[in-house]
Amino acid sequence: MHIPENYLSPVSCAVMGAAMIPVWIHAVKKTNEELPKEKIPLLGAGAAFSFLAMMFNVPLVGGTTGHAVGGTLIALLFGPNAACIAVSVALLLQAVIFGDGGVLAFGANCFNMAFVLPYVGWFVYKLLRGREDQSSKARPYVAAAIGAYAGLNAAALCCAVEFGLQPMLFQDAAGNALYCPYDLSIAIPAMMIPHLAVAGLVEAAFTVAVYALVRKTAPDLCYERILADAPDTGKKSRLPIFALIAVLIAACPLGLLATGTAWGEWGAEEIAEIVTNGKALGYTPAGLEKGWSLEVPMPDYALEGMNEVLAYILSAVIGVALLVIIFKLLSLVLKGRRNPA
Repeated sequence: MHIPENYLSPVSCAVMGAAMIPVWIHAVKKTNEELPKEKIPLLGAGAAFSFLAMMFNVPLVGGTTGHAVGGTLIALLFGPNAACIAVSVALLLQAVIFGDGGVLAFGANCFNMAFVLPYVGWFVYKLLRGREDQSSKARPYVAAAIGAYAGLNAAALCCAVEFGLQPMLFQDAAGNALYCPYDLSIAIPAMMIPHLAVAGLVEAAFTVAVYALVRKTAPDLCYERILADAPDTGKKSRLPIFALIAVLIAACPLGLLATGTAWGEWGAEEIAEIVTNGKALGYTPAGLEKGWSLEVPMPDYALEGMNEVLAYILSAVIGVALLVIIFKLLSLVLKGRRNPA
């Protein structure tokens, strides 16, 4: 679901980036109002779950690959506004360090995965969750699963529409697409079928598994309890959460087992040969071929001369460490909500 460089026109990138500015402003403002200051550094752990979830590629219908995002999970732990910030920072690191998602397309990727996904996921969760004193023990997890599934697929649909509008709006003199060459009739089913069939289920399972662990070991990190000013259960209860992050780092090379490329993330050198609906594209869109790209330090989570598995683990360590540091620094800037007297 990461839109690469030059798949969207510069105009599209500018529009999507501009659309995210008020969202980020709102998210920062509401996070300051909702989260106690001591909880803000822990957003780094939430962002780490998202970053690591996106490294576990799974095979999808049609021979492509996909991954969970964890946006609804972070919304359940810290709220949708904080989730917007956390996923945005994770996406920024992926773009500028690992080349996963375009820098110019950063606004579009954030719109899909940091805005649509967590807010839709949280809204669906709240709709199905009901009042805590009137729900069964299983209801929060069912609501979380359905919310995560809905959030991921809503984000995938937005991504498909952004792809599909490009050949309709931007063509060269010969009528060939300048950027993404697949219109809505191709982009929507190509994105939605695999996400509805597989990726959404992976997102739901990941969300419920981590959410259940947090509710059991550190319930003070659940958004509903934070808003209710529930008492803190203590730092020791958070050890299982950080242990899980360590386990995910060690296990992330499993994401390398999934073969194939995510739909819509092909390089300019291969897109002409990609077969869709039984026919190869046959040309390379000029905007894709001649577009701008950033030379990143570890493209595709790899490092020249290093074993692929070790480089993947190193990428995970670097990503998680930077997220923890960034949110620790952000906690010095964000005021946070004052504890009640």
